[in-house]
Amino acid sequence: MGEEPAPTRWSFEDFKSFWDDRFGRKKDMNKETPNNASDQRANVTNGSVKRSSDLAIYEQYENQGVRTEVRQAVISDGPVQVIQKPLFPPFESAEMRNLAEALSRDIIRGSPDVKWENIKGLENAKRLLKEAVVMPIKYPKYFTGLLSPWKGILLFGPPGTGKTMLAKAVATECKTTFFNISASSIVSKWRGDSEKLVKVLFELARHHAPSTIFLDEIDSIISQRGEARSEHEASRRLKTELLIQMDGLAKTDDLVFVLAATNLPWELDAAMLRRLEKRILVPLPEPEARCAMFEELLPITPGNPDISYETLVETTEGYSGSDIRLVCKEAAMQPLRRLMAVLEARQEQFQEEELPEVGPVKPEDVEVALRNTRPSAHLQAHRYQKFNDDYGSQILVN
Repeated sequence: MGEEPAPTRWSFEDFKSFWDDRFGRKKDMNKETPNNASDQRANVTNGSVKRSSDLAIYEQYENQGVRTEVRQAVISDGPVQVIQKPLFPPFESAEMRNLAEALSRDIIRGSPDVKWENIKGLENAKRLLKEAVVMPIKYPKYFTGLLSPWKGILLFGPPGTGKTMLAKAVATECKTTFFNISASSIVSKWRGDSEKLVKVLFELARHHAPSTIFLDEIDSIISQRGEARSEHEASRRLKTELLIQMDGLAKTDDLVFVLAATNLPWELDAAMLRRLEKRILVPLPEPEARCAMFEELLPITPGNPDISYETLVETTEGYSGSDIRLVCKEAAMQPLRRLMAVLEARQEQFQEEELPEVGPVKPEDVEVALRNTRPSAHLQAHRYQKFNDDYGSQILVN
């Protein structure tokens, strides 16, 4: 009866000390580190010692989040201590930290390895993107005051023209923290979590600045408000929170860019268009860009010297970059189909090293591919041009 009852809730430190006392080496209480001593002094309130097991869960998470990792770095003058930034900023509750952990999975850790040279054509779009995102990071001295960087950039145009490729090039060239966000990242089935996810997303972006938030297919997240009677209240709250967070970016000095892409720019809300200050058209490829694509995808070899790039460029007027890739893929499939027909007719099992080589692409293969592949986005090209004339960003001087 005189035995003291066990605590009802154990922290990780309590369990570790119990394990060391029972199965491992006992801790020498006289050799107490300064960090442990400071922790004990911090837990003494009003003359009573506050056990770590008595701390609330959110306080333990907060203490873990505030801690910074100190590592040794060796430079020419000698070893010094370098304080590494924590992964998450301090949050007010464990719930917000859990949401931040879920959003951190959408951070692109490695480089997408897409450079400006890999994108054929689109010189105007690349120049505007460099001016809006790359230059403020490389030369922050010049982008102050009235010339402060644009915080919102919209890429719009027909599908398959390279909007996502441009975003990958920004992530590769700028070396910023890149958040690849879609509707599934910030939409939750739980009431109120969608707004919290948006808030946590922008807090994470400010914490890891300079950073870029890429919102792909933004029209599915923030279409025009109030027109459809079927619009749910949760959807409206999500749109409002996103607008508030984007407007709050202008009041901070952190380099946080919102890069959005859409195929339906006329369905965006007017308030979002105001916050997306740079609106860049990504048009269908021009003849020079189409010729460069064919030269890369269908190079001239000794087996196909008769392929005429000029004819291909004239025939593919109105094709997007994705359509041109499909044409080249369909043309390359024709020799493989002929070879597969021969192999199937023999009905013999070949070893992998005994299989014959695929023949070259012939001009008639390209003609068959053009007949079987039609353009997918040329019918609304005039609509994108009209939107660009009304809202788009242009380069007026060279």
